[in-house]
Amino acid sequence: MADVDVANYYNIPSAYPEEWPAELEDDDESETETQGRRGSRSRYFALERSNSGYKGAHPGSFKGTNGRENLAQTDEPDPLGSSDSVLKILKKRGLSLDEESRVRNRFLLSSTSFSPALFLSQAHSDASIQSLLDGLNFLSQSIDQKSASLKVLVEANFERFVRAKATIDSVYTEMRNQGKTQELPTSRSPRRSGHFRLSSSANVVESGPGKNALTKESEYGLKGIRGPLLEASVKADEVWGPALGGREREQVLKSVVNTMEKHRDIYEIGSHLSKAIKQRDYDSVFEEFTKARTLSTNAKNIADMATSKQRSLTDEETHMILAMGRMWIDVDQQIQAFKRDLWKRLSDAPTISTRATVAGPVEEHMELIGALLELGVEENPIWVWLLSRYEFLKTKITSFCERCKAEIEILRRRLASGEKPSPQTVASYLRLAPRDGSTGAQAMLDTDQVIELWECVHTYLNRLLSSQGGLLGEVLDFWDAAQSFIDGSKQKFLPAGFEGESRRHHRLSSNDSQALEKGVVELVNLIRESVLSLFADSPVEDLPVLPSPISPPSPNSPMNLGVTPTESRFKLDPKNMPLPSAKRGEPWEDYGFWPPFSNSVSGVHYLGQFLVIVGTAASEMAALGPVSRNGNSHDLLKPLVSVARERSVRAACSAWGKDAEVCKMLEDWTRDSERRDLTKMPGLFVAFENAILSGMQKILYVSEAMVKSGDADVVTQPPAKLLQMVRMQFVSSVYKALSGLVENAEHPTAPQEENEWILAGSMGRKHPASSSLLLTDGIDSQNRNVRILLTLSNIKALQADFVPQLVANFETAFSVKLTEEAKTIRDVLGQIDDRLFQSYTKPTLTILNTTIADGISAPEWEPSTTRPEQVRAYVYSTMLTLVLVHTEITTTIPSSSSSASNRPSPLLSTVLTHLLTQVSSSLLSAFSSRSSYTLAALMQATLDTEFIAQTMSQFSTEKASAIQSQIYVELDQRTTHEARARLQSELGEMRGILKRLREKTKGEFACFRKPRSGGSGQKTSG
Repeated sequence: MADVDVANYYNIPSAYPEEWPAELEDDDESETETQGRRGSRSRYFALERSNSGYKGAHPGSFKGTNGRENLAQTDEPDPLGSSDSVLKILKKRGLSLDEESRVRNRFLLSSTSFSPALFLSQAHSDASIQSLLDGLNFLSQSIDQKSASLKVLVEANFERFVRAKATIDSVYTEMRNQGKTQELPTSRSPRRSGHFRLSSSANVVESGPGKNALTKESEYGLKGIRGPLLEASVKADEVWGPALGGREREQVLKSVVNTMEKHRDIYEIGSHLSKAIKQRDYDSVFEEFTKARTLSTNAKNIADMATSKQRSLTDEETHMILAMGRMWIDVDQQIQAFKRDLWKRLSDAPTISTRATVAGPVEEHMELIGALLELGVEENPIWVWLLSRYEFLKTKITSFCERCKAEIEILRRRLASGEKPSPQTVASYLRLAPRDGSTGAQAMLDTDQVIELWECVHTYLNRLLSSQGGLLGEVLDFWDAAQSFIDGSKQKFLPAGFEGESRRHHRLSSNDSQALEKGVVELVNLIRESVLSLFADSPVEDLPVLPSPISPPSPNSPMNLGVTPTESRFKLDPKNMPLPSAKRGEPWEDYGFWPPFSNSVSGVHYLGQFLVIVGTAASEMAALGPVSRNGNSHDLLKPLVSVARERSVRAACSAWGKDAEVCKMLEDWTRDSERRDLTKMPGLFVAFENAILSGMQKILYVSEAMVKSGDADVVTQPPAKLLQMVRMQFVSSVYKALSGLVENAEHPTAPQEENEWILAGSMGRKHPASSSLLLTDGIDSQNRNVRILLTLSNIKALQADFVPQLVANFETAFSVKLTEEAKTIRDVLGQIDDRLFQSYTKPTLTILNTTIADGISAPEWEPSTTRPEQVRAYVYSTMLTLVLVHTEITTTIPSSSSSASNRPSPLLSTVLTHLLTQVSSSLLSAFSSRSSYTLAALMQATLDTEFIAQTMSQFSTEKASAIQSQIYVELDQRTTHEARARLQSELGEMRGILKRLREKTKGEFACFRKPRSGGSGQKTSG
């Protein structure tokens, strides 16, 4: 058996299917369900089974889409016997009917829709008469064979036919008698007759025909529904009659369909165009639109030609023109809507925005301009886009500046209404000034509120003036784009449109070019005026209503929701704006850009950055072609930099002077980590001054903004008056800071229990001249002598190192010489040093003078023996006072380096030298107060004077020696010649006594001995 026969027999698509057909599965399931319902069979079960069982009688039959079983096969042999497959014959003749079941059935003999004429005209179109006669004989034989088969089938199933006939008659009788009243007899036979029709008719007692009985009186069951059927038929005729009736309408519809088939490509242009627009496939849009315009032009030419020849249009031409007209109306509506969308998107297109395409990245505005030019427009899309960008930038700059200035003023008012920071708070931030000139700790230069306002101003200037992402950058990009359109470089890549109609838009007129230049100048002036207003104007009294922020057109545009660093913290309530703070006479009240209570360190740090931003932006604006050609606008950029610089310098100098008064609070009475003989104050003061000088240098010279060539035209050298202002403020700040040193030394800043900087508590002193013995690293800040000594040491370091370094830094930074100023500073330091030195030594000198005067004038001073062996007690008291001074100085001011640990402090030598000179003067005065001296008294005076002089010989000076010589002159004048002569003979013995006394006290007064060079040194405490 062939594969085709197997497939036809089992009604499957092929002999080797991948799955069983679904319709066969449904048939099996329905049959199974029917068998499963035998328990509840109806009275017409036999009829139902006979119908459902008539399935599968013809192998190869299939069930159609309407649910009815079609007895026609999918394929069958040629009824004329020429081939075993009708479909193969048709395929050879170019007809493939595998999917067209209705057309295929017309070629199959087993189908009820079989068409003999169609079959012969297609399958046997070239057959000869003889072949057709042979086919007729073959067909007759096939019919005879089938008739014989049917005869055998009838004879074999005769009894079944009889039973089926009886069943049909019985069902007909029941249907006919339906509705009649039946009365069955009381006694029935236990067995049912084999002929159901006879038994049922014998037992029925008819009482009259029913309404639905199949009788003539009831119109065979149709009497009840005939009325509704007639009404429905009338309604159907009314509704569907016009649609279904009329042969002419049928012909018209058929002609319309034929025409649409003929001009399918014309009618599909609209749908293809709509799809391309939705997908933004510009190339397809242009292709379809060009095709539509070409066809429309052709139709117009046909009509014009007919008019010129004075002839009527043919039917074909009429249909063509009508089709073109309908198509063009649809296309024109879509294109106009598409153009409106393109215009809207073009007006919002940013200057720099690219879109990825197959050909690579394309600028969005160029793509939109090219699309409009390709479609053909009346207005110039290049000019429209440039004008929209100008209006957008103008509105954006105005709104952004107004809102940001309002936010800055609100923050300034909130800060001004707060509490003024204490000097200790200000000093705590001045201590954080970087010593090496770095700005790594810039976030700690001031309070959080002040830094927040500085950052707000910085963000405002950066977003406004930055060429990378700022509004000025957008203006520069706008002019670059406009310049490229003016010189025609970008038009090379733009289309000319249909038949070159858009070429007229490729060139901008001279008036348009001039208008663009004026627009760029206006935008630059807006930016310049906004920045100048920030620096030059005083804070406004009436705060304007905050403008609503405009939404950015693209992610590339800078944010314009304000400049506050934390939007969530900055809640603006238009109904509850802060009022201006009361005037306090502070310098910052005249500057809208300076945060209230800001210190000078944070001020010069941020102002230096601001001036770099302003200077760089001014140079970039001046380099723009329209600005450089506009002399007035170019000249106005110079005052922008100069005014911003001058106002910044004035504000910074005011804060500098205020902070210089607070520099005395930098003294915390802790030792410097590198130089132990100093406190931290000189290093902190120098770091503060260097930070200010570095920031001032950046503000004055704007060096980072002058790197580019040509920038000197806008960023000029600072004027002499500003340099003089900084010069004077520098000297003034140094003087104020040094004056604070005297205050710190003479008056304690806080009680001992409240001073957190005290590292060692003071030790009580019974003697007013005694000093506390402290640890090397400890400082008793409550001890006046300790404060003065440390201050004197600081002043010595300032005179020798720090102040010359500051002066050199100033001269290097500002290229000036501070000859007079340096001399003034040195004089001030000398005066302060003298004042503190006298303040420290005066109490000690008073004690020494009193001790010496009282000791020499006492009656017991004159020895009772002829040869004194000891110095008097007042000498030891004087030496003990000097030892205490030595100890106080050496413990308070240790050596600054380990290599010079044995070298005494310069201050120690200075103090003791001065004290020795004054002690000598006191001795001279005391000895001069006595009228005469005996030999013993003369020897006692000589011993006292020489003991002090030889013990303190390391600190002796010419002046002290001269005073000692004067003592001996005075003694000689107050004694006799005999006593002087005898004294000469006693000098040898007195030298021995003096030597013995010094040997006995060398341990007590070893601190006054000169240390041996290269040795281990001596003790420094007695």
